[in-house]
Amino acid sequence: MKPVKVAVCGLGTVGGGVFNVLQRNASEIARRAGRPIVVEQVATRNLNPSCDTSSVYVCQDVLEVTENPEIDVVVELIGGYEAAFELVMRAIKSGKHVVTANKALIAVHGNEIFQAAREAGVVVAFEAAVAGGIPIIKSIREGLTANKINWVAGIINGTGNFILTNMQQAGRSFDDVLAEAQALGYAEADPTFDVEGIDAAHKLAILSAIAFGVPLSFDKVYTEGISRIDIEDIRHAEELGYNIKHLGITRRTENGLELRVHPTLIPKDRLLANVHGVKNAVMVHGDAVGPTLYYGAGAGAEPTASAVIADLVDVARAMGSDQESRVPYLAFAEQADDLPVLPMEDIETAYYLRLLAVDRPGVLARVATILSEQGISIEAIIQKDVSEGELVPIILLTHRTREAAMNEVIRQLESLSDIAGGVMRIRVESLNDQ
Repeated sequence: MKPVKVAVCGLGTVGGGVFNVLQRNASEIARRAGRPIVVEQVATRNLNPSCDTSSVYVCQDVLEVTENPEIDVVVELIGGYEAAFELVMRAIKSGKHVVTANKALIAVHGNEIFQAAREAGVVVAFEAAVAGGIPIIKSIREGLTANKINWVAGIINGTGNFILTNMQQAGRSFDDVLAEAQALGYAEADPTFDVEGIDAAHKLAILSAIAFGVPLSFDKVYTEGISRIDIEDIRHAEELGYNIKHLGITRRTENGLELRVHPTLIPKDRLLANVHGVKNAVMVHGDAVGPTLYYGAGAGAEPTASAVIADLVDVARAMGSDQESRVPYLAFAEQADDLPVLPMEDIETAYYLRLLAVDRPGVLARVATILSEQGISIEAIIQKDVSEGELVPIILLTHRTREAAMNEVIRQLESLSDIAGGVMRIRVESLNDQ
């Protein structure tokens, strides 16, 4: 059959991986796709020394590929928002299929991109946008299509997981481990997207849309990072039987969807609690299949290339088919319009609280009274012994309650003269079958 001709835009870490794997495994990929997939053109500002591009036309202007009549599929690997958006929209307008690994682009502009692609009759594939080499999008969109998805929870940023793992295992500070992550290339010079949860929020918005058949809603994701996590919190969590992980969680409730990224205490015996280093893992709970777990490399040249090329094979198979017979971009032929995203104040979860109190009789009783007045019961308390005159660390684990009630508790606790500084709050999730 006629080869599928591809333009690879961006020849950095992922682009180089895609180029090399396409060359190395060309015959195997052709057997799976039913036709050869060949790199016809590369658009890059800088050549990748690991790639032999001597037999391929190379240009510096990425928009040039949209005007090449030989190109069937544009592979967008340049990252970012504006330039990538322009490239993708021009490619769609030119009738070219698109494969992208750009989670920020899909999370922010996906609704507009998919509408344009639908009108043009082309495929936009984005498996590599979430969790690198883990085929989580295909698993939810196709493998679990019989299920009503109840919830999705995942460690979807390897940098944050590397930092929390090393804090836990080596007893090191956040700043110390972050510096190592930057030295190893796991974190950028400006690590904000990773450590403050923005990267994970991009990915969670995509997972939620696919799981529940709703429009992409990145602007509604509650996002909290890990920069405030102290080694003491990790130690106290372990003492209580938990590990701290930076989770993305989306859940269907009677009132709407939860959509949130934040540090979370998870019981040590849960699978997600034992995912360490830079690995990613996503747990999906469906009504028919129950809980399923997807684990693997969430980044890197060839793991991400694996997902990109899987999309290319899907595009090759879909070429020539009518649009109605293709898998919908966001899994559902019709999107739900009755599943609003809940504000964080309406979310229910359990809580870990850490506060410093003056060593004085009656302080703990006042703390317990404030919780009780908001209808919040205490599951566990740790009160550390200190030398006379020192502040006493008090660690509380509560039962489930609404975020709004906990906000009021924290406001009242921080107004007490016997409580020094702010109250540290970390949410707690059991991630059981319920």
